[in-house]
Amino acid sequence: MKGLILAGGAGTRLRPLTYSSAKQLVPVANKPVLFYGIEAMRDAGIRDITIVISPGQPGMEIRKRAGDGSQWGLKVGYVEQGEALGLAHAVLTGEEAIGESPFVVYLGDNLLRDGIQTMVEQFKSSQPEALILLQHVDDPRAFGVAELDGDRVVQLTEKPSEPRSDLALVGVYMFQPGIFDVCRSLEPSPRGEYEITEAIQALIDQGKRVEPHVVTGWWKDTGKWEDMLETNRLLLDAIEPQVDGELIDSRIEGRVSVGEGSTLERCQVRGPVAIGAGAVLKDAYIGPYSAIADGCQIERAEIENSIVLENSKITDLEHRLEGSLIGRNVVIGGQNSKPRAYRILVGDDSKIGIL
Repeated sequence: MKGLILAGGAGTRLRPLTYSSAKQLVPVANKPVLFYGIEAMRDAGIRDITIVISPGQPGMEIRKRAGDGSQWGLKVGYVEQGEALGLAHAVLTGEEAIGESPFVVYLGDNLLRDGIQTMVEQFKSSQPEALILLQHVDDPRAFGVAELDGDRVVQLTEKPSEPRSDLALVGVYMFQPGIFDVCRSLEPSPRGEYEITEAIQALIDQGKRVEPHVVTGWWKDTGKWEDMLETNRLLLDAIEPQVDGELIDSRIEGRVSVGEGSTLERCQVRGPVAIGAGAVLKDAYIGPYSAIADGCQIERAEIENSIVLENSKITDLEHRLEGSLIGRNVVIGGQNSKPRAYRILVGDDSKIGIL
């Protein structure tokens, strides 16, 4: 069985971070979202993975970070999706790499708490034409929605105004290679994309067996910054405490991970918190559900429930930084002098809250 990870798309909902980085490489709990999907496939026994990427810088960065898969003991290859024409089109892009093997499709910006091992075992055992992951949601109108008849899927509807069930499609699918012919037969939807829900519905209409698997643990789509922070919280709740850095007159409470080469001087850290390697923190407070990446410098500042990416510098803040997502190589600094004023250089699609 092979794996196909869909890691294209522009990531517009995460701008401005995604102007310079692929959305699947934005980290939660100090690990790129994409890597959780790769590890989920590895843990399910899949050893041959193809990643569908966008052309240009985002795709090149994914190639560089994930490499040939040897860091996970896997084989990882890449194909480019020239245009973002929908999930079914992205699946079709991987046809040559998949060949005649059954395969798992995993959206590269999704996370499942419990992985996919159980679903893969179900798929191998019953060998349906497709198996789709579902989860009960409060408002199914925002998702593709499935209707079931016992252990079979009988109807899929994309974002219905009056849903007939509360079972939403999760971003993981399992297919036999016959799905490629179905994808080729599709017409573009009103939004100009080739929809995977239409491909699966076509299998159902042909009388093919499509099975559901209802997810009981949490599932997160990290497409928006609020979702990134929520996923970060969920992952940090399970972090293993480990201190490989140096603590000088500092106090740590709860589950805290400090990477190799990091120094904390006169700091208070209240977990769950993840601090990467080579970070320097002085006279700082790091509160629960914060992830500080490698090489960051934080002095005379308080941070809580936030993600700070690599090599950023935050100093001399009068107020606590909370519920924030800070990009790479960012400099945020205050001054104790008066009169005070805000001096800000802000890129397109940025959001700043002054409370």
